[in-house]
Parts: sequence; C-alpha cells; structure tokens
Amino acid sequence: MAYTALYRKFRPLKFEDMVGQEHITKTIKNQIIAGRVGHAYLLNGGRGTGKTTTAKILARAVNCLNPQNGEPCNECEICKAALSGSLTDIVEMDAASNNSVDDIRAIRDEVNFLPTLAKYRVYIIDEVHMLSTGAFNALLKTLEEPPAHVKFILATTEPQKLPATILSRCQRFDFKKISNEDIIKRLTYVCKQSNIEISKEALNLIAVLSEGAMRDALSILERCIQEGSEKIDEDFVKDLVGIPKLAYISQIMRAVIEYNVENVLKTIEQIENEGKDLQNLLWELIKYTKDILVWKTSQKLEIYSEEELKEIASLSDKISKERLLQIIYTLSELENEMKWSSQKTILFEVAIIKLCNQNETQKVEAQGLEDIYNRLNKIEEKIKSGSISQTISQQNEERTIVRAPKEKSIPKAQIEKVKDLKIDKLDFWPKIIENLKEQRKMLLVSNLLNTVATMINDMTVGIVFQNGLTPFVKSIMEKPENIQEITRLVSIECGKEMRIKLLDCQDEILAKKQNEKKPEDEIAKELDIPINVIEE
Repeated sequence: MAYTALYRKFRPLKFEDMVGQEHITKTIKNQIIAGRVGHAYLLNGGRGTGKTTTAKILARAVNCLNPQNGEPCNECEICKAALSGSLTDIVEMDAASNNSVDDIRAIRDEVNFLPTLAKYRVYIIDEVHMLSTGAFNALLKTLEEPPAHVKFILATTEPQKLPATILSRCQRFDFKKISNEDIIKRLTYVCKQSNIEISKEALNLIAVLSEGAMRDALSILERCIQEGSEKIDEDFVKDLVGIPKLAYISQIMRAVIEYNVENVLKTIEQIENEGKDLQNLLWELIKYTKDILVWKTSQKLEIYSEEELKEIASLSDKISKERLLQIIYTLSELENEMKWSSQKTILFEVAIIKLCNQNETQKVEAQGLEDIYNRLNKIEEKIKSGSISQTISQQNEERTIVRAPKEKSIPKAQIEKVKDLKIDKLDFWPKIIENLKEQRKMLLVSNLLNTVATMINDMTVGIVFQNGLTPFVKSIMEKPENIQEITRLVSIECGKEMRIKLLDCQDEILAKKQNEKKPEDEIAKELDIPINVIEE
C-alpha cells in the first residue's frame, strides 16, 4: 500500500474535526441545515489553515444522501465516491496550472450538463487568484447566474488580486491562523493515533515553527518521524530544522549585553561549524530578546525551564528596556537585508559587532529618539501658530518636556569641584533660558538646566554643562536650529556677533584659563593693541 503523508492521512472528514475555524464551520453547517447553501463561496486565508479541507467537506455535505446536522455521513454511496476521488460531479481544479481562458470555457460548457450521480456539480478552484484576466472575464457570467445544479467554491491566499466583480459574486469566509493551543491538541491526537512518543516542549516548538499553519506542523512532525528517533524532544526538533541550541543564543545575548566582541564571534563560529542556518539563528535571537523584554516588564514567561528563567532574569538585570528595543529593531532590519544578500555571514557578523560597540549603541539610541524631537518641534510650531491654545500648553507643559535617558550620574564631589572653580558667570544666561522657555522650546530648555555661561574670549561664549555633556545632550544641542537660536540670543545680549562653544564639566582647563595669564595677553600688553583669539 502506498505511503500517505500525515496531513493527508489525518485530513478532517467533518466540520467538527476542524480546529481553529469554528466561526466558519458553524455558519456553513447552519446554511446546510436550513437549505440555504449559496451558489458561490470564496475561502480566503493563509497556507495550511483549512481552506481546501472545508471545500471538500462542503462539496460532500451538499451532496450527501444522509446528512447529519449539516455534516456529511461519509458512509453513503456519494460520500464514499467523493472520498475515493471517483465522483466526477465534484471537480477539483488548480488555477495555478489551469489559468487560461480555454480552461474556464471548458467549465462554462460543462455546467450545462446535469450531474451524473450527485445532486449538485461542485467546482473547487484552488489558488483562484492565479487566473488570467481573460479567464476571470470568462467566469463572470457563469459565476453570477450558474444553473441550479452547480456550486462554485473558490480558494485563495491573496484575495486582493481578485477583481471586485468576482468578489461581489461570492460569499466570502476569512480563515484565521490556527492558535498554538489548537495545533498542539491536534498534534497530540495525531501522535496518539500513530503511536509517536513526543515531549510537550517539542510539540510547543513545532506549533511555534508552523506559524499558524496546521499542514506545516504535520509536515515537521512527519520529518521527525522519518528520522527514526524513539522519542522526539525539543533538541531533536531544533537539530532537524537547524535551530541553534538555547545555550548558544543565551551566550550571544550575554556577550552583546556585556559588549564582548570576542565571545560573540567565538559563539557564532561554533554555531556555523555545526551547520546551523543564520536565518534561524537570527530568528531565535529576536525571539529571545523579546522574551527578555517581556520578563523585564511582567516577570512572566511560560515556555522556559527554571534554569533558563534564571539566566533570562540575570540578563534582564544587566540591560535597559530601551536597549532591548534597539537590539530588536536592529536585528529585524538585519533580517530584511539578509534576505536579498549573497554575503549573509558578513552582514550578520558586522551587525552583531555593532551591537557590541558601546559608542555605536549610544549613537543609535540617540538617532532612535529623532522621531520624538520631530514631534515636539511640530507641537512647538502649532503652539506658535495658535492652533493649540496657550492654556492647554501651560497645563501640559511638564508633560511636553521629553526627558533624556538616564546617563551615568556625575559624582557629587566632582560637581562641587566644578562649582568651586572661579568661572566668571554671565548674568544674562538665565534670561536667555527664560526666553527659550517663552518660545516653547522645552526640549532645549530641559537640557540647558544646571548650565552656566562664561566668556572664553571677546568673541566666544562657553556653555558649561555642570552635569556632564553626554552624547544624548550633545546631539540635541548641536542641532543647527538650536545652535543658531542660542547664538542669536547671546549676540543680542553681548551687542556684537558671538560664537558658542559647548563645554563639559570635566573641562577644568577652561576654569584655569580664567585665572592664568595667557601668552597672548602678554603680547597684547607689550604691543598695546587688543588681540582676539578664537578657540576651536
């Protein structure tokens, strides 16, 4: 006897055997019971969700000699002939390979003939979106007003490719992805019937890998059976489909979190030597990073053992939510780039090395906040134009301020040291900050708090950041529009064109220069002429 694939052997024979599509099977059964079966159906959904199975059951149900509560009996002459494929009144057609006008014209000519045995002649057209434009046009009239003895069941994964004239002539049913729970239940039933020993972890992994497609889940299970293993466990499934072990994924994430390039490259090399697929590795990394983020947020994860949860908890304590999101975003972009590249290994390793570069990570985090800055600028412009009332703006002023991510704090002793330096502070600086606040430049104002201004020379004013000039703050301050506005206000106060220089609190040279006699001062005194030095 010829071997039958699992997905064909365990194809549901009744609506009640189908899983995950109860919203569709219930409606169709009610139509059959009430005798209100439509002349044309469109079954839409992803692969392996039950479209063809539903079409086959419906074709038998409308022709069954002894229907039971809207279900085919599968015992009568018609049902047995349909199941064996010998019933000529049920025609299954693949539109991917029969998409010409002539193929549809043949159907159009056949519908005029009465069925030989069954009550209805049923045409099941799979992948109907593959029909040509001419074929669709040839089908229109027949689909709208077929003879009373004809039913059409169309199935597709891409309904957007169908003409509106076809869609309007059909009853449409949208099949959803099957949940992991339903897939696990069905797989458990199949394993029990086939005497297959399999662990719960393996069943869960197969369900996740199938991505809501029951046929894919059964195909993966079948591959596991054919390997001849006595018991199928999670590691066996991972080895079969080329997924790296969780220990490797954890090692890579720890190396990325600790900015350890050497360890991460060593682990990647081990994975490649075992012949694992980089796409699967990337998919696992994204999933694992997401799980760390979920644990950090809710302290709940279901599919991991106690030891694995301890490792996840340890990693989550060493990384912020913001960086986890940045890693997920970077890896997702990498996934798209690798699809079209012939140098997948190089792309993958370069991206991981970037994640292990602390300076690069800070730069990306700053860029990731660009959208927030743009939104805030738009709000400021609306306030200026009067489209947002000043009252609402004042009430929500504190909410409007976008606070920078927490940076490493400067020790208090170091701040006091900066304050003790004899810097000539410019009195008009608080006035400038207040002016910016009145302009509703709240993002700029929030980063100028705890700063002082000092005259470096006759043409340069220095802004000293007493809490440190971090990369985040620097990226905001160096925006052209911000530098231009501060320069304008300082020049007005000084009564002449001035330049602006951003100074970190750790730059003690600035303070010392204020008290030291500079060489240029000596030269100016000897020559008795003023000398301006512009510092870059």
